[in-house]
Amino acid sequence: MKKLLRLGFSIGLGALCIGILTLVASLLSWIKLVDVYTVVSSSVIAGVYIGVGVLGMLLGFIFYPKMMRGIAGGMKRIEAKLTQVPMQDVLSGILGLIVGLILALLLSTLINRIPIPWLSMLLSVIVYVLLGYLGVAVAVRRKSELGIVEKITEAKGAEEHEETEEEPAPRGTVTGRSRKKAERQKPPAPKILDTSVIIDGRVLAVANAGFLEGKIIVPSFVLQELRHIADSADALRRQRGRRGLDILQQMQQDSNRVVVIEKEYENTEVDEQLILLAKEMKGNIVTNDFNLNKVATVKGVKVLNINELASSLKPAVMPGEDMLLQIVREGKEPGQGVAYLEDGTMVVVDSGASHIGSTTSVYVTSVLQTAAGRMVFAKAN
Repeated sequence: MKKLLRLGFSIGLGALCIGILTLVASLLSWIKLVDVYTVVSSSVIAGVYIGVGVLGMLLGFIFYPKMMRGIAGGMKRIEAKLTQVPMQDVLSGILGLIVGLILALLLSTLINRIPIPWLSMLLSVIVYVLLGYLGVAVAVRRKSELGIVEKITEAKGAEEHEETEEEPAPRGTVTGRSRKKAERQKPPAPKILDTSVIIDGRVLAVANAGFLEGKIIVPSFVLQELRHIADSADALRRQRGRRGLDILQQMQQDSNRVVVIEKEYENTEVDEQLILLAKEMKGNIVTNDFNLNKVATVKGVKVLNINELASSLKPAVMPGEDMLLQIVREGKEPGQGVAYLEDGTMVVVDSGASHIGSTTSVYVTSVLQTAAGRMVFAKAN
């Protein structure tokens, strides 16, 4: 099958080369620059056509794998960029393009009266390209004045009003109108992962459990940062980077919702690029970074913090509660000891230094809860 596809691609490229040559020859004759078919003999023309066709077929056969990879990569990039464009911009752009091309058609009728064929053709092409571009650009920038959004909103409001007046369907049945309404519901916001949450790894379990709705976006600049960490000279950083790449690969295998997009903002830090991308895609940032959490929130971007989720799911520890803990090391202050709960929460035990290595009864004095995590303070009994 692959051989047939390769052969078909080669023949198609050869035919395309012949078609381009024919178009160029016809164009030269039409603008009266040179009449190829009268100046050159038919045998030479036939030889040139055959040579160009064979050359195109050979190029297609030799470079078929590279060309197909390039075409597939280009299509994926175009698809990724188009999915980021709001539907309002698409509709406005199409309307502006139509208006621009109509104006260009009217102007080209006047331009075609120029007695110099090549000049009239050149001016017509310039007018079509210029007015088409201006039509799209102006329509997208002034979309709020076109009334498209208002008409869509009014139509939706009228349908919802009709639904409220409609008699309720029997319980357990789904009406066609209700089904259409469900289909028109706004899709979940895309979830944009940062480097810290990928390396942490808990996002894999959260995604598999269904707590992350919508597309899971991994920007190219985050992937590049992961690669730099994985190639670090420091053994610990290198291990963390490779763990992050393994987690990302596992997420792609477990779900088809994980999308790597080619997007970068020049001369901008990774955190700022994440915020800009979230605003552009109207998405949420998923992170463990405390500082990114604060900055993104201030700039109006919704943040999903895995640490906050984990903290909210931890068993509650109340002041005054007694528990048995093993003191594992000394704390920062004199006389303090450090222990850990089963979920990994650090417990700072006052007067616990003398109990290092042993299991001791303590009672909780206070609990400090932040977006960065939770810390428990206790005192040895």
